[in-house]
Formats: sequence, structure tokens, C-alpha cells
Amino acid sequence: MIHTRLCDLLNIRHPILQGGMAWVATAELSAAVSEAGGLGILGGGNAPPDYVRDQIRQLRRLTDKPFGVNIPLFSEYADAVIDVCIEERVPVVTTGAGNPGPAIKRLKEAGIIVIPVVASVALARRLEKAGADAIIAEGMESGGHIGDVATLPLVPQVVSAVDIPVIAAGGIADGRGLAAALALGAVGVQMGTRFICAEECTVHPEYKRRIIEAGDRSTMVSGAALGHPVRSLRNPLSRKFVELEQKGASEAEIIAFGTGALRRAAREGDWENGTFMAGQSAGLVNDIKPARQIIEDIIAEAEQVLRYCVNLIRDSQDS
Repeated sequence: MIHTRLCDLLNIRHPILQGGMAWVATAELSAAVSEAGGLGILGGGNAPPDYVRDQIRQLRRLTDKPFGVNIPLFSEYADAVIDVCIEERVPVVTTGAGNPGPAIKRLKEAGIIVIPVVASVALARRLEKAGADAIIAEGMESGGHIGDVATLPLVPQVVSAVDIPVIAAGGIADGRGLAAALALGAVGVQMGTRFICAEECTVHPEYKRRIIEAGDRSTMVSGAALGHPVRSLRNPLSRKFVELEQKGASEAEIIAFGTGALRRAAREGDWENGTFMAGQSAGLVNDIKPARQIIEDIIAEAEQVLRYCVNLIRDSQDS
């Protein structure tokens, strides 16, 4: 069994976090991941506080294991959702799309473990000083909102820059990715795209089918011209986003065009008009199976890879 500092920090069996994907990471999926020994994370997205509260309570009816809530800080409801997490005594909060510095103190005073997602060394250092318990270093291979540094160079630089545990994310979907992350100095991984194809994930079947059919070049990035790059599957809507950017459309026009697109993908499976957020790891996802099986397979493969790597070492006398 692979056991790291992350397992002790979060009281979980396996060093695997499930990404808090908006409209995807619902109570059903997050509870299944937590029950399987990872950390399930509810996706707060841009949902109102009452929805998040209801999801937390649903999840607690499904599992008594640790779990988290992801709060995108760009959301107009971010402060209210933080209040909900404190009131509901959520064990872990992850944050993204912004600097959670001002909120970290409040959350920690409530006994909540705070793990921000970062895309740069500078922000990792700043949030360690602000009191973050761990950092998720997420490379640009990930789905959804991304930075501009890839996972392979980002993770070891963040590991070298901070003393708190670092979790790798971006482009990871199997045991080889977990083993590689551990070799880079991370204490675990966060995966989103792989868990979209868990049986317990409630997204539309078309979303899962499109990921299973995806290859290594099936994603693209839009929003870069606006300073808000987002990775999703290449489809009619994502191409239209880029066309609008290239024509010089305003940020307001592009935002209005995309309003509701993620929900249309996750709930309606609308390939023409939905945003199917997914990482470059989509090409590694080939089947749909229970979250427990996903985690067990990843751990078994990672153990096999790590044993193989150890066997590559030879004493100088043997060479």
C-alpha cells in the first residue's frame, strides 16, 4: 500500500483526490471516492450556497468518510459558500481561480484543512505563508481553468519552494501518473477527467462517451486572449469561442455566449452547445467503472511501476 503525508493529513487511505469539477463532482461521485479511500471533493462551481449546502448534506448521508468542497474564487457566491462550509463543518476546502489568502484564516479557525490549487511557484509560496495546509500544483494539461506551466516542470519547482505537502494535478489518470508524481516529490495526486468516467458520476452519458473516444490531441484551450484560458474537448462550441476571440469580441460578449455551456454539457450532453471540460489525460481514459475500481487499479499500477523503478537500481560493484 502507498502511504504518504497526505494520507495522514486528510485521514484517507490512498493519496488520491478527486477534482472538484463544477456540475460534475456531485454528492454521488464524491461520496463514492471517499468511500473508496480517496478524498471526494464536491464541485462548488458558480452554484448558490443553498445548493452547496444541500450537496454537503446529501454526501454525508452517503458516507461518513472525510471529504472536501472546492470553491472557485471567481464565483459571486464564493464568500457565502465559505460561510456554508464553516457552518456545515466541512473537513477540507480546496480553492481555485484566485488567491484565497483572505479566507484561509477564517477557514482554519473553523478547523477546516485548506488546500489551494496553484499554477505558479510564487502563489504557492504566498499561500504557504498565509497558512495553507497543502498545495495542489496544477499543470496546464488539466481540464477547466489552467495556468501556463506544465505539470512536469511545475510540481518539482513547487516542491522545492515550500515545506507543506504538494499534490500534483494535470494530465494524471493512471498509476503511472501517480508514480511519476511521487518521483517528483509530490505526496499524492488530484484527478478530474478520470473520475468523469466513474459509474457514480452523474454527468450525461454523452460526456463520458466523448472522453472515452478522445485521443491525445482532442482538447483545446480557449479564453487565452482574455487572460482566462480554459481547456475542454475540441467541439463546435470551443472552436466558436476561439473564433470570437480572434475577431476581437469583448469579454462581455464571450462570457454571454458561453453562459450555461458547462451545464449543457454535464446535464444535457449537448455536444454542439456545451463546454465539455477535460484534461489532456482524456486520451488515457478508455472505460467506465466504479470509483473504487478506478482507485484500486491506479494504486496497483503505481505500486508495480515503483517496484520496477527500484529494480533498475544497481550497486556500482554490480555494473
